[in-house]
Amino acid sequence: MKATTYESAGVNIARADQAKHRIAALARATFNPSVLAEIGGFGSLFALDRNRWRDPVLVASCDGVGTKLKVAFLSNRHHTIGQDLVNHCVNDIAVQGATPLFFLDYIATGKLRPNVAARIVEGLAVACKQNGMALVGGETAEMPGFYADGEYDLAGFIVGAVDRKRILTGARVAAGDLLIGLSSSGLHTNGYSLARRLFFEIGGYTVESQVPGLKGKLGAALLSVHRSYLRPIQELHQRELLHGAAHVTGGGFPGNLLRQVPKNLGLEINVGSWPVPAIFSVMRKLGNVERDEMFRAFNMGIGMVLTIPPKKWPAAQAVLKKRREKHYVIGRVARGAHEVKYL
Repeated sequence: MKATTYESAGVNIARADQAKHRIAALARATFNPSVLAEIGGFGSLFALDRNRWRDPVLVASCDGVGTKLKVAFLSNRHHTIGQDLVNHCVNDIAVQGATPLFFLDYIATGKLRPNVAARIVEGLAVACKQNGMALVGGETAEMPGFYADGEYDLAGFIVGAVDRKRILTGARVAAGDLLIGLSSSGLHTNGYSLARRLFFEIGGYTVESQVPGLKGKLGAALLSVHRSYLRPIQELHQRELLHGAAHVTGGGFPGNLLRQVPKNLGLEINVGSWPVPAIFSVMRKLGNVERDEMFRAFNMGIGMVLTIPPKKWPAAQAVLKKRREKHYVIGRVARGAHEVKYL
């Protein structure tokens, strides 16, 4: 009887080591002086700069990119999905006033393909450097029989810091505050189960299709990179111009905009006050999707909503214009039921 090995069960340690060496080089390029250990240890070491924060509070988050991965598989395009993941996580802690410090990833697949793993981590490293943080480690797991051939799962873990007195909680949000929407780059990382049904099942399109009303191939449009809003949020917060911020992710407008609004206040959204990108209009028409359902599933062209008092709006607008940030006054905070109303 031939000896049974780990490889005969579907796990190739040599292939995993090859991938990890390539990943380590990509991660190392994001290091800064606070990173105290090389990739490969049992745990990552990071020294918090106590000269930077007087009373630091750590802010952590974990997320994935959902079924956008399915589009990456169909397109055989894996270098942007890591950027999506990092930027999504950065936005989630930026709305609380945090500065990202370091990031860890988790990649799991049935059969590890070193080239694909390297492309994923390449995207992670690019976004980490753009957001000024270190990719300090992670896990790459080969799990035969668990995932379909050619597929993988991807998750990320972020840790940031903010001075206790600088945490954005939304407690200062008041009736009359303006809601400022910052433009998205597309679907970002949410609504893809519905989007895939609309385009691939109902519409009969493929990732190579040229869809009427959209520029370029459908796959490229669906894989537009999720934007990071870290820099404009940081500058506005530093200048004391923000009362709150909301990242428009899963749950769309009603599921996110109220998360930093006191319970005795509601939000009024002026539908039509910003240009909705064509991809959302195409999807709505394809499936005869109701307006409220569109706002629940998608960001509708607004990836971040800032709450700013009217008297501070001129200064805030100057910041956004200087940064060439596309922005729109999309509504206001109002007294009443804790709900989102569309006007």
